[in-house]
Amino acid sequence: MKLQDIMTKNVVTITPEESASLAARLLTRHNLGALPVCSYDGRLLGIVTDRDIVTRCVAADQDPHRVPVQDIMSRELETVGPEDDPKAAARQMAAAQVRRLPVVQDGKVVGMVSLGDLATNRRCDTEAASALTEISENIRRTR
Repeated sequence: MKLQDIMTKNVVTITPEESASLAARLLTRHNLGALPVCSYDGRLLGIVTDRDIVTRCVAADQDPHRVPVQDIMSRELETVGPEDDPKAAARQMAAAQVRRLPVVQDGKVVGMVSLGDLATNRRCDTEAASALTEISENIRRTR
């Protein structure tokens, strides 16, 4: 089994010039936790999460209608490839303390994989549970 077998293939993305408010609306409309930020040719530039919008924009007393996504997105990313092993992806999520990873091929986003995707797959559920436990324990330690 490979990530391409379980990843979400129809990925909603946003360009870096778009506003944080548009990102928030897309996240809500599509029930997502993160949006890959891509150039017009599909190259991955960053990722923006609901938490980024709250902590880097709203809590910083910035206007989400005027703040471009490029100002609040994360630029240092963990990525995986469509041919990668799902169990290795779960371990990578745990190590990086993230719940989702962009799936990239030739620099372009071709999918997204989440801990939920891995947890619902019987071959990966143990690794996904372990990754979630590790992420959750780290969050508790930092509070």
